[in-house]
Amino acid sequence: MSEQEVAPKEVNVLKRNSDDVGWEYGFLVDPNNKDKVECKFCEDDEVTCVGSSEPHKLGPIDKWTRAIDPKATKSESLQQHKPNKELWKQRTHEVHKYIARWVYNHAIPFNACDNDEFKQMCEAIGQFGSGLEPPSQRDLRESLLDEEYARTKSLLQERDAEKVKNGCSIMTDAWSDRKRRSIMNLCTNCADGSSFISSKEMSDVSHTSEVIFELVDKAIEDIGPDHVVQVVTDNASNNMGAKKLLAEKRPNIFWTSCATHTINLMLQGIGNMPRFKKVIDQAKAFTIFVYGHTRTLECLRHFTKGKEIIRPGVTWFASAFLTLNSMLEKKDQLRKMVVHSRWDTLKDVKSKKGKDATATILSPTFWKDVKLCLSVFEPLVKVLRLVDGDVKPSMGFLYGELLKAKREIKEAYGNVETRYKEVIAIIDKKMKERLDSPLHLTAYLLNPYYSYANPSIFDEPTITEGFISCVETFYNDDEDKQDQTANHELKKFQDREGPFNKKLAKACEKYDYNPASWWRLYGTETPALQKMATRILSLTSSSSGYERNWSTFEMVHTKKRNMLTITRLNKLVFIQFNSKLINKKERIVSKKTTDVLLSSDTTEAQGFLYEDGDECATVVYRDEEDEEMEGTGIPWSVIGEAVGADQQLQLRRSARVRQLYEGEEFDSEEEEFDEDDDEYMEPY
Repeated sequence: MSEQEVAPKEVNVLKRNSDDVGWEYGFLVDPNNKDKVECKFCEDDEVTCVGSSEPHKLGPIDKWTRAIDPKATKSESLQQHKPNKELWKQRTHEVHKYIARWVYNHAIPFNACDNDEFKQMCEAIGQFGSGLEPPSQRDLRESLLDEEYARTKSLLQERDAEKVKNGCSIMTDAWSDRKRRSIMNLCTNCADGSSFISSKEMSDVSHTSEVIFELVDKAIEDIGPDHVVQVVTDNASNNMGAKKLLAEKRPNIFWTSCATHTINLMLQGIGNMPRFKKVIDQAKAFTIFVYGHTRTLECLRHFTKGKEIIRPGVTWFASAFLTLNSMLEKKDQLRKMVVHSRWDTLKDVKSKKGKDATATILSPTFWKDVKLCLSVFEPLVKVLRLVDGDVKPSMGFLYGELLKAKREIKEAYGNVETRYKEVIAIIDKKMKERLDSPLHLTAYLLNPYYSYANPSIFDEPTITEGFISCVETFYNDDEDKQDQTANHELKKFQDREGPFNKKLAKACEKYDYNPASWWRLYGTETPALQKMATRILSLTSSSSGYERNWSTFEMVHTKKRNMLTITRLNKLVFIQFNSKLINKKERIVSKKTTDVLLSSDTTEAQGFLYEDGDECATVVYRDEEDEEMEGTGIPWSVIGEAVGADQQLQLRRSARVRQLYEGEEFDSEEEEFDEDDDEYMEPY
């Protein structure tokens, strides 16, 4: 018998009779040399000799010798070995099928897989290897929950230290979902970012001024009265009542209006002006028609190369602004589309709504109005991004940027008063007693980016009166500090005496500088004013910079889990909400979030998908001009909302149709025609 006949038999005998686990990962290269083995996973025909002093790149024992740290070792492990691409792809697909099965069978939201924690979990499991025993329910609800709660608190330690050093804001946000359940969120914000305190369901509690005051006062007591500089809420009348109660008990703490809420009211008021409302309605009619038919949507995506024209935002107005801007960017593609035979041959286009959609895109007046609309909205949207972005403390920049926005709006109208008068009147009305408080004016004065660039600010009566009022509040119980701050130290700052005159102090001329840090460096010879400036310029100006957490609260407190103890429930919400805040801050700082107004959820953009879709908007901005029910302190608007008055009077689509669009899936909605040969299209 020849050697060639014997050798394969020896190989088979060796593999079959060997207990070495290594044969699962390699095979003999040369039947006559049993020491040379080729790895199944490695490219370039890598051969390892048995007994060689040079270790192999990857082996089964590796999982016991490497620490499980998905953040630190993921990139390293990818660099250390180059697996066979086809085999790696096949094995990855097999794992994905098990993950998908778990997602489908337990109704896990698809976006739950689009976050760093899910990726880290997969990497950690992969590093552990086979044989991992999953945690039990008891582990998840007890020991692991306690460990994660402790870890989350440790991540917030730097923010707690910043609160003690430079003070913080308490932010409240009371709101209701479409089931008329009410919740109150309490958060704190310091220069390092926001952190969640607690959520309280208030469906069975009247939102009186006394109730809100008690919640806020308890939060102040828990944090420490000396560490709280301001409370930020919207301007609802019950909040203003709570403001008066707080001023009586704690006269040294400011209560300010939420800038995000107020600026959205400005934009809402301007958007309701006939000329702007018309252009928004025309844009909505076009998108509703295009996205309501499979054929037109497919045609749109062909001409825009797969890009959508609807851009969901965090609020209804954000969706409107972003979508109008998107349409203007794609104006040429849209025009080419509606004059192309591919569009003209669609039967849907021959309907009344189809003809209107075509006429809208070909109308020069429509595009002229879109440009004007965006040029008027853009300056205020810039301010909205500032106060909602959580990139840096916004209090020191808010008032100055609002003045700049008003100048830019006037320029958009060619500085003709008769043209811009109505828009500026809306801004001034919403701004009055909300964003021009003594605290806002003082932050404007103490920010050298503005006051050194325009020294006349020091001589404006409104500004100086606001400053004196602010000093009296900040140093409420110390007249000596009031005198020192207002009558001596302010003058040194104004005249740039001492450290204020240093060459490096000119860093304040750059918009991106940090005014609180600037005061810590150069305000050493004005200690009373320095303390006041660093605390005020470290403040936020918005209570809506953090994500609303009703979905978090509702997910944790479902009927299936209603046996959760209060302690366990609070820990779950604390972990989930603070993790969102921390991740949001990291995305913004690392510039992974390109626009804070963009949203991955289409809830606030439903009005651009189907008629009456605006009813689905969950973020509703209500003005403070609201009468109260006598003797209760409860606004009539809150009472109307509680009984569902608007819902009763409004025509609605069925819940099934609304649910379809909220799920971000677009389906064909035939208007006049019905064809059997429609091709199936993937949901959007």
